[in-house]
Amino acid sequence: MNIFAATDIHISLAAEEVFAIGGFPITNAMLLGLVGLLIFLGIFGYTAMMVKKGRYNRFVGLIQWAFEGMLGSIDTVISDKKLARKIAPLALTIFFFVLISYWLSILPGIGSIMYDGVPVFRSLAADLNFTIALMIITMVSVQVYAIKQHGVFGNAGRYLRNPFKDPLGAFEGFLELIGEFSRGLSLALRLFGNCFAGEVLLLIIAILTSYLAVVALPIFMAFELFIGLVQAYVFFILTLIFTSLAVDTHGHSEAAPSHSSHPDHSSADHVSTPVTAKE
Repeated sequence: MNIFAATDIHISLAAEEVFAIGGFPITNAMLLGLVGLLIFLGIFGYTAMMVKKGRYNRFVGLIQWAFEGMLGSIDTVISDKKLARKIAPLALTIFFFVLISYWLSILPGIGSIMYDGVPVFRSLAADLNFTIALMIITMVSVQVYAIKQHGVFGNAGRYLRNPFKDPLGAFEGFLELIGEFSRGLSLALRLFGNCFAGEVLLLIIAILTSYLAVVALPIFMAFELFIGLVQAYVFFILTLIFTSLAVDTHGHSEAAPSHSSHPDHSSADHVSTPVTAKE
């Protein structure tokens, strides 16, 4: 608490360089990100080793329970079981690594331990470079699965249509292309904004409450733990939804020119059949 009481507010939107190795800058976000990576590998390496040996404890049971619960969410969002198992490693890695990275920002001393006027630690999730890189990996993976499902030209037809033969479809494809970028950008900015704001909030509360921070901070820390869980789950579930849309929507767009009896048509087409039969 003495550290908090003596700390001045130091806020930087970008991750700051702590030192350099061979001219390569090492930022405070990288340092805490490395800690998060070691924790991530340690948790799942230990759990995998225990499961292989058939030895269980409460910690292993908790990790298995969380893992199986997330697998259930994947199967719920993506109906194709083969695709669900292919996307599961990426989606689960994103969830747990983002969760650990976010929760590390709540540790006492983050943002207040200084070296040469620069905070030594900063959450990796509060670094826009990381969230944008994560977004790029996610959106590229989504397109890869879409291409595997529909082919290169089939997936491209979702965005690029002949404006002379189908002007409305061409405009719709243009909007869909913009939507892909906006969805990805919202993923990155949402995670960055929430984690950065959380770090700033904890730092300000610590400064304002001074020696009473020991009473005030636990409340806000608990709140940030919850927000971190929500943000990790949002990134996880949106990754699944974007993958499902990229795979399924294209099939619907191809079905549009077909007759109303095509099985991929909307529910309105299916409703009309029994009504006619009654008539």
